[in-house]
Amino acid sequence: MSAPVKILLNGAQGRMGQAISTIAEANGAVIEAACDAGDDPSTRIDACDVVIDFSFHEATLSLAKLAAGHGKPLVIGTTGHSAEDRSTIIENVCPRIPVIWAGNYSIGVNLLNYLTSKAAAILQGGFDAEVLELHHNQKRDAPSGTAERLLEILREARGLDEDAVQHGRSGIIGARPKNEIGAHAIRGGDIVGEHTVYFCGAGERIELTHRATDRKIFAQGAIRAAIWGLQATAGLYNMEDVLGLKD
Repeated sequence: MSAPVKILLNGAQGRMGQAISTIAEANGAVIEAACDAGDDPSTRIDACDVVIDFSFHEATLSLAKLAAGHGKPLVIGTTGHSAEDRSTIIENVCPRIPVIWAGNYSIGVNLLNYLTSKAAAILQGGFDAEVLELHHNQKRDAPSGTAERLLEILREARGLDEDAVQHGRSGIIGARPKNEIGAHAIRGGDIVGEHTVYFCGAGERIELTHRATDRKIFAQGAIRAAIWGLQATAGLYNMEDVLGLKD
Protein backbone atom coordinates (compact mmCIF):
# COMPACT_ATOMS: atom_id res chain seq x y z
CA MET A 1 0.00 0.00 0.00
CA SER A 2 1.35 3.43 -0.93
CA ALA A 3 1.94 6.02 1.76
CA PRO A 4 -0.83 8.60 2.21
CA VAL A 5 -0.37 12.00 0.57
CA LYS A 6 0.65 14.62 3.13
CA ILE A 7 -1.47 17.76 2.87
CA LEU A 8 -0.95 21.28 4.16
CA LEU A 9 -4.53 22.43 4.62
CA ASN A 10 -5.06 26.17 4.87
CA GLY A 11 -8.46 27.03 6.33
CA ALA A 12 -8.62 23.85 8.39
CA GLN A 13 -11.30 25.15 10.75
CA GLY A 14 -13.66 26.35 8.03
CA ARG A 15 -16.60 24.36 6.69
CA MET A 16 -14.62 22.83 3.85
CA GLY A 17 -11.47 22.41 5.90
CA GLN A 18 -13.33 20.34 8.46
CA ALA A 19 -14.93 18.25 5.72
CA ILE A 20 -11.53 17.53 4.15
CA SER A 21 -10.04 16.61 7.52
CA THR A 22 -12.91 14.21 8.21
CA ILE A 23 -12.56 12.19 5.00
CA ALA A 24 -8.82 12.54 4.27
CA GLU A 25 -7.71 9.18 5.62
CA ALA A 26 -10.39 7.27 3.70
CA ASN A 27 -9.23 8.98 0.51
CA GLY A 28 -5.50 8.24 0.64
CA ALA A 29 -4.36 11.38 2.42
CA VAL A 30 -3.40 12.77 5.81
CA ILE A 31 -3.54 16.35 7.08
CA GLU A 32 0.10 16.88 7.94
CA ALA A 33 -0.31 20.60 8.67
CA ALA A 34 -3.64 22.19 9.61
CA CYS A 35 -3.37 25.98 9.27
CA ASP A 36 -5.69 28.90 9.87
CA ALA A 37 -5.49 32.67 10.25
CA GLY A 38 -2.56 33.52 12.50
CA ASP A 39 -0.61 30.36 11.68
CA ASP A 40 2.60 30.42 9.67
CA PRO A 41 2.41 27.73 6.95
CA SER A 42 6.04 28.33 6.01
CA THR A 43 7.14 26.41 9.12
CA ARG A 44 5.19 23.29 8.06
CA ILE A 45 5.27 23.20 4.27
CA ASP A 46 8.48 21.21 3.88
CA ALA A 47 6.87 18.21 5.60
CA CYS A 48 3.97 18.20 3.12
CA ASP A 49 3.51 16.92 -0.44
CA VAL A 50 0.78 19.30 -1.58
CA VAL A 51 -1.10 22.41 -0.44
CA ILE A 52 -4.89 22.85 -0.34
CA ASP A 53 -6.35 26.31 0.27
CA PHE A 54 -9.91 26.71 1.53
CA SER A 55 -9.36 29.81 3.63
CA PHE A 56 -10.10 33.35 2.38
CA HIS A 57 -9.20 34.91 -0.96
CA GLU A 58 -6.99 37.46 0.79
CA ALA A 59 -4.64 34.66 1.86
CA THR A 60 -4.33 32.84 -1.45
CA LEU A 61 -1.64 34.93 -3.15
CA SER A 62 0.92 34.66 -0.34
CA LEU A 63 0.20 30.95 0.05
CA ALA A 64 0.59 30.42 -3.70
CA LYS A 65 3.96 32.14 -3.67
CA LEU A 66 5.02 29.98 -0.72
CA ALA A 67 3.94 26.78 -2.51
CA ALA A 68 5.82 27.82 -5.65
CA GLY A 69 8.94 28.57 -3.65
CA HIS A 70 8.89 25.08 -2.18
CA GLY A 71 7.82 23.26 -5.34
CA LYS A 72 4.54 22.00 -3.89
CA PRO A 73 1.42 21.54 -6.07
CA LEU A 74 -1.45 23.80 -5.04
CA VAL A 75 -5.21 23.26 -4.99
CA ILE A 76 -7.18 26.52 -4.72
CA GLY A 77 -10.73 26.23 -3.42
CA THR A 78 -11.28 29.80 -2.28
CA THR A 79 -13.31 32.22 -4.40
CA GLY A 80 -13.74 35.97 -4.69
CA HIS A 81 -10.19 36.83 -5.79
CA SER A 82 -9.42 40.18 -7.36
CA ALA A 83 -8.48 40.26 -11.02
CA GLU A 84 -5.01 41.44 -9.99
CA ASP A 85 -4.40 38.54 -7.59
CA ARG A 86 -5.68 36.02 -10.09
CA SER A 87 -3.44 37.44 -12.82
CA THR A 88 -0.41 37.39 -10.53
CA ILE A 89 -0.95 33.74 -9.62
CA ILE A 90 -1.49 32.69 -13.24
CA GLU A 91 1.53 34.60 -14.53
CA ASN A 92 4.01 34.06 -11.69
CA VAL A 93 3.02 30.86 -9.89
CA CYS A 94 1.47 28.53 -12.49
CA PRO A 95 4.68 28.39 -14.62
CA ARG A 96 6.48 26.98 -11.55
CA ILE A 97 4.07 24.42 -10.04
CA PRO A 98 0.82 22.62 -10.91
CA VAL A 99 -2.10 24.77 -9.74
CA ILE A 100 -5.57 23.22 -9.75
CA TRP A 101 -8.03 26.10 -9.47
CA ALA A 102 -11.75 25.42 -9.51
CA GLY A 103 -14.83 27.11 -8.15
CA ASN A 104 -16.26 23.71 -7.29
CA TYR A 105 -14.58 20.34 -6.72
CA SER A 106 -17.68 18.18 -6.98
CA ILE A 107 -17.51 15.55 -9.71
CA GLY A 108 -21.19 16.20 -10.45
CA VAL A 109 -20.71 19.95 -10.84
CA ASN A 110 -17.85 19.46 -13.24
CA LEU A 111 -20.04 17.15 -15.28
CA LEU A 112 -22.60 20.00 -15.23
CA ASN A 113 -19.90 22.28 -16.66
CA TYR A 114 -19.22 19.80 -19.43
CA LEU A 115 -22.91 19.33 -20.28
CA THR A 116 -23.48 23.09 -20.21
CA SER A 117 -20.68 23.55 -22.72
CA LYS A 118 -22.17 20.91 -25.01
CA ALA A 119 -25.71 22.31 -24.70
CA ALA A 120 -24.55 25.89 -25.28
CA ALA A 121 -22.78 24.87 -28.47
CA ILE A 122 -25.94 23.22 -29.80
CA LEU A 123 -28.54 25.69 -28.51
CA GLN A 124 -27.21 28.90 -29.97
CA GLY A 125 -29.22 32.09 -30.60
CA GLY A 126 -32.66 30.52 -30.26
CA PHE A 127 -32.35 29.92 -26.52
CA ASP A 128 -31.88 32.51 -23.78
CA ALA A 129 -29.38 31.41 -21.11
CA GLU A 130 -29.71 32.11 -17.38
CA VAL A 131 -27.82 30.86 -14.31
CA LEU A 132 -29.36 30.56 -10.84
CA GLU A 133 -27.35 29.59 -7.75
CA LEU A 134 -28.39 28.98 -4.13
CA HIS A 135 -26.13 28.87 -1.06
CA HIS A 136 -26.25 29.14 2.73
CA ASN A 137 -26.64 32.48 4.45
CA GLN A 138 -22.99 32.64 5.54
CA LYS A 139 -21.51 32.63 2.04
CA ARG A 140 -19.54 35.82 1.56
CA ASP A 141 -19.34 36.20 -2.23
CA ALA A 142 -21.80 36.25 -5.10
CA PRO A 143 -22.05 34.86 -7.62
CA SER A 144 -20.42 31.65 -6.48
CA GLY A 145 -17.24 30.40 -8.11
CA THR A 146 -19.27 27.62 -9.70
CA ALA A 147 -21.74 30.10 -11.17
CA GLU A 148 -18.85 32.23 -12.45
CA ARG A 149 -17.50 29.20 -14.29
CA LEU A 150 -20.91 28.41 -15.80
CA LEU A 151 -21.26 32.01 -16.96
CA GLU A 152 -17.78 31.83 -18.48
CA ILE A 153 -18.71 28.65 -20.35
CA LEU A 154 -21.85 30.29 -21.75
CA ARG A 155 -19.97 33.43 -22.78
CA GLU A 156 -17.26 31.43 -24.51
CA ALA A 157 -19.82 29.35 -26.40
CA ARG A 158 -21.56 32.49 -27.66
CA GLY A 159 -18.53 34.70 -28.18
CA LEU A 160 -19.63 37.29 -25.60
CA ASP A 161 -17.61 39.42 -23.22
CA GLU A 162 -18.25 40.01 -19.51
CA ASP A 163 -20.59 42.93 -20.21
CA ALA A 164 -23.15 40.41 -21.52
CA VAL A 165 -23.77 39.10 -17.99
CA GLN A 166 -26.69 40.75 -16.19
CA HIS A 167 -26.59 40.25 -12.41
CA GLY A 168 -30.21 40.34 -11.30
CA ARG A 169 -32.91 42.64 -12.66
CA SER A 170 -34.95 45.47 -11.17
CA GLY A 171 -37.28 48.18 -12.40
CA ILE A 172 -38.52 48.88 -15.92
CA ILE A 173 -35.78 47.10 -17.79
CA GLY A 174 -37.47 46.57 -21.15
CA ALA A 175 -37.26 43.47 -23.31
CA ARG A 176 -34.44 41.05 -22.66
CA PRO A 177 -31.51 41.66 -25.05
CA LYS A 178 -30.78 38.67 -27.26
CA ASN A 179 -27.16 38.31 -26.16
CA GLU A 180 -27.73 38.80 -22.44
CA ILE A 181 -26.90 36.07 -19.90
CA GLY A 182 -28.71 36.37 -16.58
CA ALA A 183 -27.03 35.60 -13.25
CA HIS A 184 -29.02 35.26 -10.02
CA ALA A 185 -27.99 34.41 -6.44
CA ILE A 186 -30.14 33.22 -3.53
CA ARG A 187 -28.78 33.10 0.03
CA GLY A 188 -30.58 31.40 2.89
CA GLY A 189 -30.50 28.81 5.64
CA ASP A 190 -27.98 26.01 5.38
CA ILE A 191 -28.17 25.33 1.62
CA VAL A 192 -24.94 23.56 0.70
CA GLY A 193 -25.12 24.51 -2.96
CA GLU A 194 -27.43 24.35 -5.95
CA HIS A 195 -26.82 25.51 -9.52
CA THR A 196 -29.19 25.52 -12.47
CA VAL A 197 -28.50 26.56 -16.05
CA TYR A 198 -31.63 27.46 -18.00
CA PHE A 199 -31.88 27.41 -21.78
CA CYS A 200 -35.23 29.06 -22.56
CA GLY A 201 -36.56 28.80 -26.10
CA ALA A 202 -39.88 29.34 -27.81
CA GLY A 203 -42.23 26.61 -26.59
CA GLU A 204 -39.57 24.66 -24.67
CA ARG A 205 -37.08 25.00 -21.84
CA ILE A 206 -34.06 22.91 -20.86
CA GLU A 207 -32.76 22.93 -17.27
CA LEU A 208 -29.46 21.45 -16.13
CA THR A 209 -29.31 21.26 -12.32
CA HIS A 210 -26.86 20.06 -9.71
CA ARG A 211 -27.83 19.94 -6.02
CA ALA A 212 -25.29 19.32 -3.28
CA THR A 213 -26.49 18.04 0.08
CA ASP A 214 -23.19 17.13 1.75
CA ARG A 215 -19.85 19.01 1.66
CA LYS A 216 -18.13 15.64 1.57
CA ILE A 217 -18.46 15.60 -2.22
CA PHE A 218 -16.36 18.77 -2.51
CA ALA A 219 -13.80 17.47 -0.03
CA GLN A 220 -13.39 14.21 -1.96
CA GLY A 221 -12.89 16.13 -5.18
CA ALA A 222 -10.30 18.46 -3.63
CA ILE A 223 -8.25 15.52 -2.34
CA ARG A 224 -8.54 13.80 -5.71
CA ALA A 225 -7.25 17.00 -7.35
CA ALA A 226 -4.35 17.20 -4.88
CA ILE A 227 -3.27 13.63 -5.61
CA TRP A 228 -3.61 14.24 -9.37
CA GLY A 229 -1.49 17.37 -9.07
CA LEU A 230 1.46 15.38 -7.78
CA GLN A 231 1.84 13.81 -11.22
CA ALA A 232 1.15 16.96 -13.27
CA THR A 233 3.60 19.35 -14.84
CA ALA A 234 3.60 23.03 -13.94
CA GLY A 235 0.58 24.93 -15.23
CA LEU A 236 -2.99 25.99 -14.54
CA TYR A 237 -5.64 23.27 -14.36
CA ASN A 238 -9.24 22.80 -13.29
CA MET A 239 -11.34 19.81 -12.29
CA GLU A 240 -12.25 19.11 -15.88
CA ASP A 241 -8.55 18.34 -16.42
CA VAL A 242 -8.46 16.17 -13.31
CA LEU A 243 -11.52 14.18 -14.41
CA GLY A 244 -10.51 13.96 -18.10
CA LEU A 245 -13.68 15.74 -19.27
CA LYS A 246 -12.00 17.97 -21.83
CA ASP A 247 -12.43 16.96 -25.48
